[in-house]
Amino acid sequence: MQITANKKVVSSETVTASPGKRPVRLQSLDALRGFDMFWIMSGEIVVHSLADATHAPAANWMSHQLSHSPWNGFTFYDLIFPLFIFIAGVSMPFSFSSQLEKGSSKKKIYGALIKRTLILIFLGMVVNGLFKWQGYENTRIASVLGRIALSCFFAAVIYLNSNLKQQVLWFAGLLLGYWAAMMLIPVPQFGAGNLTPEGNLAAYIDRLLLPGKLHRKVYDPEGLLSTIPAIGSAMLGVFAGEFLRWRQTQWNEAKKAAVLAIAGLILLAAGWVWNIVFPINKTMWTSSFVLCAGGWSALFLSLFYFVIDVAGWKKWSMPLVWIGMNSILIYVAAHGLINFEATASYLFGGLIKFTDVKWQPFWLAIGIVLVQMALLYFLYRKKWFLKV
Repeated sequence: MQITANKKVVSSETVTASPGKRPVRLQSLDALRGFDMFWIMSGEIVVHSLADATHAPAANWMSHQLSHSPWNGFTFYDLIFPLFIFIAGVSMPFSFSSQLEKGSSKKKIYGALIKRTLILIFLGMVVNGLFKWQGYENTRIASVLGRIALSCFFAAVIYLNSNLKQQVLWFAGLLLGYWAAMMLIPVPQFGAGNLTPEGNLAAYIDRLLLPGKLHRKVYDPEGLLSTIPAIGSAMLGVFAGEFLRWRQTQWNEAKKAAVLAIAGLILLAAGWVWNIVFPINKTMWTSSFVLCAGGWSALFLSLFYFVIDVAGWKKWSMPLVWIGMNSILIYVAAHGLINFEATASYLFGGLIKFTDVKWQPFWLAIGIVLVQMALLYFLYRKKWFLKV
């Protein structure tokens, strides 16, 4: 883990359109990553407080979409996590191909992957409160960052050691195998095919094998078995990245955006069909959820890619790029490292107290966004980026 201070902004999402041309950075990936991260760093607070203040139907609908489904179902907020994993997958073909072309050995790449995985697992435990140690039994090991680390690690291993046909077989095998396991392997006292919070196989494995504290007492939403299909979420990103990278001469940019959108619609349809027998469920990370989230991820990538990298409308996306290029840093900072609420209250509290009481949480949320964006803009201008 290191903070880099680069004179030029470079990244793994840098591609060469054709021999002899300068590398072109896919700004759409940074912007989409920033769009994704915005909602969990403070965007959700703005929407929830707006809904509380106005009770307007549109605001209430947005507030609902920025809340997780109670169990089965799908909301926009359920997309945030798999979209981030998908974007990480998109980056892999660019990153690894670039490293191999520069002469890096696979051994060196694996070393960096293992290091990154361990650092993200550690940072996830920090977010969970590792530095507020309350004993092993009260320490949560599983985490959002841990799942990102593990799913991307195994997706990277698959990508580096197999061709496209084999990758597709791996993807299908992971989703079908997980479905079969969840439906056919009996859980003591509940039997086979029980998909309730306490009775499903993934929850049982968490209670049996996952060390430390479970986030939901009888299961952990970032548990062991449910991380397996999350590898599929990363693989969908890998497929999108391979398509963007390897078909430069066969497809123009607009066609590629259209194909991504069509693929997204197909994945959505497949996910909802599978939902009939294996419900879309973010907590269990069901196979139908992987397809549904992957479909929406492909649609968002298609939109951002077309608008930003194809049409060239880039300026509007810069605030999202500030977030996207320091996404892990702002995630960790916003989840315990920095008290942005106290900072915003200190800076803007004197003004906020003169507003209507019911609007004060909304204006405080706006203040939090301003403080966070000021920090991210400063880091971007200084070219300071947290690289894991």
